[in-house]
Amino acid sequence: MRRTSCLSGLFTRSTGQLAITLNHPSWACRSSSSAASSSTTESREPRGEPRGRPNLYEIFPQSLSYGPPPRGPFSIDLRQLRKEFLQLQQKSHPDRHPPESKHRAEAMSAHINEAYRTLQDPLLRAQYLLSLRGFDVACDETAKVDDPELLMEVLEAREEIEEADEEEQLLPLRETNSARIDASVRALEDAFGADDMAMAKEEAVKLRYWINIRESIAAWEKGKPVTLVH
Repeated sequence: MRRTSCLSGLFTRSTGQLAITLNHPSWACRSSSSAASSSTTESREPRGEPRGRPNLYEIFPQSLSYGPPPRGPFSIDLRQLRKEFLQLQQKSHPDRHPPESKHRAEAMSAHINEAYRTLQDPLLRAQYLLSLRGFDVACDETAKVDDPELLMEVLEAREEIEEADEEEQLLPLRETNSARIDASVRALEDAFGADDMAMAKEEAVKLRYWINIRESIAAWEKGKPVTLVH
């Protein structure tokens, strides 16, 4: 049985099963070569953002004036972020620009959308921050944590989802998994605050497991198997 080797798969609905699908932001999958070299050292030294790559934090100067960790915190005031996002979207709406500027306005609006989508989500935010340091966790489908206890928890969650006869039976698992997500987010706060990229990378992978389980619970249907694809 190849359970453990399949645990890096994502849970999403596809052709009657829950299978892997990847929809990466534009900032992802650009640093695979630097990730390989960086992962050998797991450096804790702060490094600047790669030249030519936009800093998503700079798009929201009011909400995120402190910048990314370790200068600023990992946590974000989501209400303030959304307020500024809506203001920026209103200003950049193509209908508010002359015809010759519409294409640029559309590109700016799309960029603002992606920045907001990335930063308001703890997993995407962590993956983005790691990508700035050369760790391409978002696109590394083989990224995993060598923790037998964690892997067993993931397997047991999968089996519990598959064996449920009613959605109500998954309520305890939903609550337990929600607590796991909260714990991972707190651990990411600590890791980025300490500029510990090794810990941040490990916690980002853990959080991906818990997010996948949450999505599997939300997509549950009786008789629909949970398939882990690696």
